[in-house]
Order: sequence, then C-alpha cells, then structure tokens
Amino acid sequence: MNLKEEGLMYTNDNVTTTLIPISSMSSNRSRAVIKIEEIIKRAVDIIGSIAGMILLIPLTIVIYIANILSKDKGPVFYTQERYGKNGKIFKMYKYRSMVVGADEKLEKYLEENEEAKKEYQKYKKLKNDPRITKVGEFIRKTSIDEFPQFINVLKGEMTLVGPRPYLPKEREDINGFFNYITSMKPGLTGYWQVNGRSDVTFVDRLDMDMNYYYNHTLKTDVKILKQTVAKLLKKEGAI
Repeated sequence: MNLKEEGLMYTNDNVTTTLIPISSMSSNRSRAVIKIEEIIKRAVDIIGSIAGMILLIPLTIVIYIANILSKDKGPVFYTQERYGKNGKIFKMYKYRSMVVGADEKLEKYLEENEEAKKEYQKYKKLKNDPRITKVGEFIRKTSIDEFPQFINVLKGEMTLVGPRPYLPKEREDINGFFNYITSMKPGLTGYWQVNGRSDVTFVDRLDMDMNYYYNHTLKTDVKILKQTVAKLLKKEGAI
C-alpha cells in the first residue's frame, strides 16, 4: 500500500497526508478470529522470548569479555525510551553498540557535518556512524544487539513482529500516523526490517508501517519471521 495512492495524507516537511479515522478501517476477519490470533500471537511471543533469553547469558559474557579486550569500559547493556502501544513510553533494552554519551556526541557531530545532518534527517541514522564501537559494529551487523529485547517481549511491552518502536524525538516526524502505528505493540522485527531497513528513508518506513497496520494477520507475521531468520542467516543487515 502506498500512502499517497490511498489518500492517506498529512503535511510536514517531507510528505502531505490526509488520514481516515482509525475506526473506519475495514476488515474481512471477524472479531472472534482476530481475538484468537491475538491469543496465539501472545503465546508465540512468550515461547519465543523465553527461547531467546536462554541465549542472553552466554552472549552477555562473550560481549563483556570482548569489550574488555577492546578496552571499552562502558556498560554491556543500554536502555532507551521508545513509544509502545497506545503511545506509552517504555524502556527498550539493547546491548550497547555505541560509545558512552552517544546522543550528545551525535548532536555535536551533526552540527559540524552538514552532509551527515542531511543524511540523518532523511534516514534517522548514519551509514558510517562514528559513535559505533569495534564490538558494536559486529553485534549490529549480526543483530545480536537486539537480543535483550526478548525481555521486553516477555514483559508484554513488545511483540516478536510489529512496527519498530519509534523514539520520542521522532514524534513530530511521525505526525498523523502516530495513533495508527502505536495502536499496535512495537515489534522486535517487522515489515520494515525485512524490506531494506538500512536503505529505507524515514517516510518510506512510515509507509511500510501503515502497510502492516492495514494488512497484518497471523499469517503475515509468520512470513515476516521466516524472512527475518533467512536474513540473519545470510547476514543481510540488522533486523
């Protein structure tokens, strides 16, 4: 689904969109079917997160040792505030892949580098981010840095498949899409992650999240999970 083609338009610096009411979204599935799928999805989340958390202990030990060997004395874990379901802020867990004080360093770096600033405004990330540590480069490439989010999934703050959780500072850029996207739990992986995450602009990411909003089913979630596993095995970017 393309937002412009569907008439979902709002106006900001990047795109113009007129949104239809959330309550008017049509669905061919009955409420009973949707409820059953929600129960199954939560059960899969619990089983999947427990399986994922089993790996956290050995991974944490390995990353801790790797940080010491690379003379990085910062903490192994990193928490960041993100938007959860219904716009509720929660703390998302990650293995730290950047230097300590990364947010402050980013602000200074963008002020001093105009091209990097334009890239960040377009993608909300930098391909050659100077804040990434030696160990961080590897764990980001293999998506190991995301494994602690299995804790968020088990707590019910996230789900295995859903829109990637947005940062509070991105609220203005999300604009009229906010209530749509945050009506669902954010996911550990999702439509955006398996469709060229690193090369997708922020506006295209919103398009993908709205696509998922209108078309997500248990079947599509299973498909996304399979695609995620395939990409991880092929090392085709982070999830």
